[in-house]
Amino acid sequence: MSSEYTPPVQGTGFKATVQRIGGHLAGMVMPNIGAFIAWGLITALFIPTGWLPNEEFGALVDPMVKVLLPVLIGYTGGRLVHGQRGAVVGAVATMGIVVGADMPMFLGAMLIGPLAAYVLRLFDGLVQDRVRPGFEMLVDNMSAGVIGAGVALLGNWGIGPVMQAIASAAEAGANWMIEHGLLPLVSVVVEPAKVLFLNNAINHGVFTPIGTAQAAETGQSIMFMIESNPGPGLGLLIAFWMFGPRRLRPSVPAAGIIHFLGGIHEIYFPYVLMKPRLILAVIAGGATGVGTFLITGAGLVAAPSPGSIFAYLPVMTPGGWWGTLLGIVLATAASFLVAAALMGFGRVARREEAAEAAAAEAESAQATDHTDDAGAAPARVPDLDEEDDMSIQGNDVKKIIVACDAGMGSSVMLASQLRRQLAKQDVTVAHTPVNSIPADADVVVCHQGLADRARKSAPGKTIIPVQVFIGDPAVNRLIAAVKGGGAIDG
Repeated sequence: MSSEYTPPVQGTGFKATVQRIGGHLAGMVMPNIGAFIAWGLITALFIPTGWLPNEEFGALVDPMVKVLLPVLIGYTGGRLVHGQRGAVVGAVATMGIVVGADMPMFLGAMLIGPLAAYVLRLFDGLVQDRVRPGFEMLVDNMSAGVIGAGVALLGNWGIGPVMQAIASAAEAGANWMIEHGLLPLVSVVVEPAKVLFLNNAINHGVFTPIGTAQAAETGQSIMFMIESNPGPGLGLLIAFWMFGPRRLRPSVPAAGIIHFLGGIHEIYFPYVLMKPRLILAVIAGGATGVGTFLITGAGLVAAPSPGSIFAYLPVMTPGGWWGTLLGIVLATAASFLVAAALMGFGRVARREEAAEAAAAEAESAQATDHTDDAGAAPARVPDLDEEDDMSIQGNDVKKIIVACDAGMGSSVMLASQLRRQLAKQDVTVAHTPVNSIPADADVVVCHQGLADRARKSAPGKTIIPVQVFIGDPAVNRLIAAVKGGGAIDG
């Protein structure tokens, strides 16, 4: 009766709480994105308004979206709570709300799957070490069957109707905003939330369920395009490359390629966090893109994940592909123009660099004066308020974990880079969600915006916060220390 459940960490503050809840929601959807894309491809190709209408193949669309996808979400949610046993009862319980529903029950699956698994986990905890030898399998199977059936009946009778009402209200609200031309205003909330690493929670926890329900009825949905549009991030990166600080410009072209072609949007978040006023640029880009999609009637048949232009192409609708591409182009242009203006077309960066150079020169002169007066520079006195980060020797590092919010975006990219650069070292490099850092990790690398959550999730481990995902000095120092055996300070 073992459990694979990793309890959510207790982060600090509202931001950490929202990130943690959003991470759980995204964690139920993201592992199943391949199934969503499969459904989207079948829908795009074979429904009556699709690219290749086919009645026989089109018959797959309805049962996949109403049964298969919710059951997969319930299965995954149950597995997150209580391993394989939780996954099974989560899937069984999800069938209780699926049967009889006239719309895809994604929100219901996100609730009832983990709920059923949690009830089973409580039962397993109660009977653990109390079952007589030889009866373990009987108790395991009977408890899973009884609890799965009971929660399925509860879902069909009580939870299902409530969740259907909530989902209907959310869809009605989205339709109202579309009808009144207010949908671009959503970018005022979405774009700032994205750069706080809530992108997966917003896209897969909110927009994907609503969009899938709309696509099942009308053949397409604009909801898939609100968060995933790569245009705002691309425009920002181009402006940063042309007018940003010179020391950061070399990292931008690679970031742009990874963002636009690879679909890893997290790679541009650090550039916004370094200069928060640039959030206005991505809001302008996001609103412009959504407005263009709304005016042209563009929509996708499934969630493009990751948010790459290559992921957009297979799920475009026959009549809306030009509007989709136009929305991406105009979003890029709007984001670029606003970002360039906010950076003074290079003047702001030049002033900041001049100020930094003057400050460095003054500090150097002051240090020289102190050395002349006392014969040696004074030793640095540690600040008592500084956080006591753990340190480790490079020779002792056997496992490096790269963590991000969902464990499937920026962490995959950065882990791949580290794996290549440390290929000749006896070091394992893996990627995980920040809430599920394994106990055998020696060093944890994550963006500085997630560092507090990483410290709570992996107490006593060496945490390496980074600002950018390409060419960050902290990552370079980590690689050098592992290869040379030097000290690694968190």
